Amino acid sequence: MRQYELMVIFPLEEDQHKAGREQLLTDLGNNGVEIEKTDEIGDRDLAYEIKKRTRGKYALFTIKADPGKIAGMDRMFKLNAHLLKYLFVNIEDREKHG
Repeated sequence: MRQYELMVIFPLEEDQHKAGREQLLTDLGNNGVEIEKTDEIGDRDLAYEIKKRTRGKYALFTIKADPGKIAGMDRMFKLNAHLLKYLFVNIEDREKHG
């Protein structure tokens, strides 16, 4: 298992944020992902418009996951209509490249 950071942007609407977060946590759990830390960053302006939105709720998850499962989760997250954007970053690679 490798350590990753997962940055997620949810819609501002509370019902969509809650549904997106629940689906995200379910998908992570179903893939054997271990969540080490969750940071709610809060509402922020987006750098560019995404799905006709200019603001979103940001959250940063520090997770441990099998590298082979990341591609499958990527496909699942693309189907989650309640996620505006997400990004997986391999922490070990980031630290090597400084």
